[in-house]
Amino acid sequence: MSFAISGICDSKFAAVRDAFAANFEAGGEVGASFAATIDGKPVVDLWAGHADAARTRPWERDTIVNVFSTTKAMTALCAHILVDRGMLDLDRPVADYWPEFARADKATLPVRYLLSHTAGLAAIRQPLATEALYDWTRMTNALAAEAPWWLPGTISGYHAMTFGYLVGEVIRRVSGKTVGTFFRDEVARPLGIDFHIGLPTDAGTRAAEMIPPSAEEIAAAGSAAAVDPDSLLAKVMGNPRIAPELANSRAWQEAEIPAANGHGNARSVAQVMAVLACGGARDGVQLLRAETLARAIEPQCYERDLVLGFPIRWGLGFMMASDDLPLGPNRRTFGHGGWGGSLGFADRDARVSWAYVMNKMSPGTAGDVRGFGPITALYASL
Repeated sequence: MSFAISGICDSKFAAVRDAFAANFEAGGEVGASFAATIDGKPVVDLWAGHADAARTRPWERDTIVNVFSTTKAMTALCAHILVDRGMLDLDRPVADYWPEFARADKATLPVRYLLSHTAGLAAIRQPLATEALYDWTRMTNALAAEAPWWLPGTISGYHAMTFGYLVGEVIRRVSGKTVGTFFRDEVARPLGIDFHIGLPTDAGTRAAEMIPPSAEEIAAAGSAAAVDPDSLLAKVMGNPRIAPELANSRAWQEAEIPAANGHGNARSVAQVMAVLACGGARDGVQLLRAETLARAIEPQCYERDLVLGFPIRWGLGFMMASDDLPLGPNRRTFGHGGWGGSLGFADRDARVSWAYVMNKMSPGTAGDVRGFGPITALYASL
C-alpha cells in the first residue's frame, strides 16, 4: 500500500522522506508530520495520513495536534526569556515571586528545582477531579499547599503535569501574563509560528484527533505499558486523573495546561527549536542570549528518575541527550518528548533542529521509536 507524502524535502535528505514513509507503510501511523532545520533554514517539512481515527480528514499542511509534554520545552523557553531579561533569578526562592508557595517548608526552595524536576512536587495529595486541570487557581493553590514528596534538590521525579502550573505560575507572577499569552506574544508572533498553549476556538477546527492505543496494543506492549497502581507514577497521573481522550475535548484544548496541552505541528516545533539550535536567535529574532541558553542546558541531574523509572539527564526544563536517551551524536542536544510519541529537539553542536508530531499514540510512557527512523536518516545525511 502506498502513502502520499506531502511537503518539501531537500534532495540531500531523501532518506528522511523514505524513513517517514516507512512508518506509514508499517501500519504504525494514522497522521503525522516531521520537520527539520539546519542553521535555522528548513530542509524537511513533511506530512501525511489522516487527522481522525475514521480516516476521513486528510492531514493537511496546517493540521495541528496536541503534543502533550513536548509543550514543556515551550514553557521552559518562556522562563528562560525572563531570566535573559533579568526579571527571574533561578537561584532565588520560588516564594520570592509567589509568596503563598512558602507553605509546607518550601520557603527556600529555588526556582531551578521546578525546572529540573527535583522540587519533590510531582504529585498532589489533596484529591482533585479531572476538571481541576482547567482551573488554574485551584491547581496552583493545591501546589502552594503541597509538601515535597522527597528532599528537594536531591533527585529528579518527573513533574508530568505539575511542571506547567509551577513554572507557569512563576512566569505569571513575574511577567503579569499567563504562559499561553506570554508564549503567544514573545515567541509565536515574533517567529510567525502556529503553536498554541490554550487553543483558540478558531484554530480548533484544524486540530487532529488524538488516537489512544488500543487494548490489543497495550496488551502487546506488556509490562512496558503497565503502571503499578501504588507507584509514584500512578499518583502523578491519577490525581487529577489524566487520560489520552481528554485531548479531544474543548475543555482541555482551550485551557492553558503548560505541561501538556500545547498544539502545533512538526514545522512549528522545529522552528522554535531552530532558534535554540542557533544559539537563541534566528532571522533577526533574538529570544535568548547565547550565555543564557548555555546555562539553561547545563545538566542538573542524571540518574534514575523516581517517576519514570529510568535515567534522565535533565537540564533546566529540557531533556538532554544521554547514553540512556540517544538523540543523535551530540550531547548538546536538548528539547522534550511527549506522551504518545511526539518529539522536539535542538542540537547546538550541529545547529540542527527536528520535530516529529503524530496523532496515533503508542502505549506506555517510553519506547516509541517511530520518530527515530527519520532522525537517524537526518543525521546520516548531514
